[in-house]
Formats: sequence, structure tokens, C-alpha cells
Amino acid sequence: MLINHDTRCALDAVVALVNTTPEGTDQDELTDVAALRRFVEEQSISDVRSLTERDLAAVREVRARFTEVFAAEDTKATAALLNTMVAGAGTTPQLTDHDGYDWHVHYFAPGASVADHLAADGGMALAFLVVAGERERLRRCEAPDCGRAFVDLSRNRSRRYCDSRTCGNRLHVAAYRARRREAAD
Repeated sequence: MLINHDTRCALDAVVALVNTTPEGTDQDELTDVAALRRFVEEQSISDVRSLTERDLAAVREVRARFTEVFAAEDTKATAALLNTMVAGAGTTPQLTDHDGYDWHVHYFAPGASVADHLAADGGMALAFLVVAGERERLRRCEAPDCGRAFVDLSRNRSRRYCDSRTCGNRLHVAAYRARRREAAD
């Protein structure tokens, strides 16, 4: 599947946002405005000025909606969630070339809040997956103690873990050790 640079960045930001509250735990990584600022900087989200408690609450609401997208039962439900999110963000597609990147499209209006920015760009990136018939690429890690979100961009849609070096490797090593113990008995 061919995905352009800004769509990939938007997908990465969506996944990172959803994973600020890993499924199955109570740990929230977006607890204050400073944490939101770190998230914005780590994801290189452009055109974000000052951040407030209102921005934090709005981004947490966008995060909840993206989490619903990953949990949606089917394409129709996914489309409805994305349509609502993108419309609510007041998308305003515009061509731009900034920060050393060639021409690309931003879907958020100039001066939009960080929540609208994430909803518009992230929502459109996810919409492109739906349009391409690739909704099943939106996954949760299959490691029993993880459940983090990821977008499977492998050629054959075979990725099972959020990170093959951590979750995948840990499970493979555990299976190997179990086979060795079983063979020794």
C-alpha cells in the first residue's frame, strides 16, 4: 500500500494519540498541558501555538473518538465516526509547503486548535484507508498484556504486534522457552 509522507505522519500521530491511554490500563499519558506540549513536539504537529486546559480536554475528546474508530465493528461504523469527526473539525483543505517538505495538503483550517488539527488530518488519513478498502489495517496488538493500537502497513497485512522488537519478540522468546522446557521434560 502506497501512503504519502503527510498521510503517514497523520496516521502515526493518530496511533500515538490513541496509545497515550493503552487499552486495558488506567495510565493516562495526557494528564496536563505540559504532557500535551510534549506530545505535540514529539509528533511534530505544525502550526500549534499556545496550549491551554481547554486544548487538553478537546484533544482527549478527539483521542476518545479515534479509539472508537479502532474499535468500530465494520466499515460503515468507521465511516460514520470519521465523517462526524472530520465535519466537526471544519476541514479546509489547503496546499502548503513548510518545514522543508514539498507541497502537501493540510485539512485543518489556518489557526485551528490542536484538537481540530488532529481530527481533520488524522480523520482524513484514516478515511483514505477506508476508501482504499484497508480498514482492517487498523489493529490492536495481539500480545496478551498490551493492546496498543497500530496501523498494519505490511504488504500482506500480517503484522500482529505493535512492535516486533518488544511485544513480538517477548512472545516468541516465551514460546521458545516453553518448547525447550517441554522438550526437556
